[in-house]
Amino acid sequence: MIELADIEQAAVRLQGQILTTPCVESRTLSQLTGAQVFLKFENLQFTASFKERGACNKLAVLRELEADRGHDAPAAPGVVAMSAGNHAQGVAYHAQRLGLRAVIVMPRFTPGVKVERTRSFGAQIVLHGDTLDEAHRHALTLAREQHLAFVHPYDDEAIIAGQGTVGLEMLQAVPQLDALVVAVGGGGLIAGIAVAAKAIKPGIEVIGVQTLRFPNMFNAIKHTDLPQGASSIAEGIAVGTPGRLTQAIIERHVDDLLLVDEGDIEQAIVMLLEIEKTLVEGAGAAGLAALLKYPERLRGRRVGLVLGGGNIDPLLLAAIIERGMVRAGRLARIRVSARDVPGSLARITAIVGEAGANIDEVHHQRAFTMLAAQNVEIELVIQTRGRDHIGAVLDALHAGGFQAEEQP
Repeated sequence: MIELADIEQAAVRLQGQILTTPCVESRTLSQLTGAQVFLKFENLQFTASFKERGACNKLAVLRELEADRGHDAPAAPGVVAMSAGNHAQGVAYHAQRLGLRAVIVMPRFTPGVKVERTRSFGAQIVLHGDTLDEAHRHALTLAREQHLAFVHPYDDEAIIAGQGTVGLEMLQAVPQLDALVVAVGGGGLIAGIAVAAKAIKPGIEVIGVQTLRFPNMFNAIKHTDLPQGASSIAEGIAVGTPGRLTQAIIERHVDDLLLVDEGDIEQAIVMLLEIEKTLVEGAGAAGLAALLKYPERLRGRRVGLVLGGGNIDPLLLAAIIERGMVRAGRLARIRVSARDVPGSLARITAIVGEAGANIDEVHHQRAFTMLAAQNVEIELVIQTRGRDHIGAVLDALHAGGFQAEEQP
């Protein structure tokens, strides 16, 4: 079990190596959730993730161990890690800074942008296997064959201690925090934060958040048997097996675990982008997703949320934004029935425009409809100001003599 002293030593090692990120109140999110919300912007790290902290601390510890053996450290000692994302970049970047050789094993179907980003930090990339478990086994094989130190993404005391410095900084910035809400994948981040937070402020509540599709730690701690899915937009916490060290720490120091669904995370990503003008990945938005889903759980309390990372695929982000606009009523699909005569479409579009909505798409449907042959169904995708505005557009179409309804 790691202790506060381990995390404080990690903080000393990390001075000048990583960014001390802001931890500031979001007044708008506080008003929306009923809690006083403070955001820890770990998405501002150089590789856009808190994972740098654990990686940098682990590499520094390895260098110290070499020096303690009583001889000069090798000119280019090496490490190997398995990861398809933030851990890979954190290890590669800090290995490059410290002059260490880094070998990163990634599944064969890792998106090319992540592979190239990791390679840009000077790491040797090995694509192996179709899953992280297969990549993990191959990384261990390389560690034995090439005498490399294996850097686990979460089940390692030095990694946990490095991640725990997030908790130290949050309580230094906002000592009055009542609760911390932290995303949980393998558990390295919440384990480190919980050890630090409970040592500094024993009465503070530490709450973990997992996705319904990957409830591995939830099952382990609460002795449930919820099924596991195949994918999640919160890929950073889509971990199949909980860590041995992290599970023991979570059982001892974490007060509760909550589950959120994909739609909850999508909503949180869009809110952070729109309200805070900050970009987070799915895992980084999990804390806010839980606060929005369970508002009574922390209402009236001072709550710290960790925005763990900001590495998200642009195409996925575009899809999430569009879906968020639909949920908010800012983007709507309406179906209008009209006589199939010249001028009908012009009248419909004029009414929609006069009602203040903008038309994105127009689709005519003549064959696949139950309307009379001389009629046509027109489907419009419109931009609006929200739900009330959609109603006003429909009312205007009805007043113009058209049958119109919103489509799901």
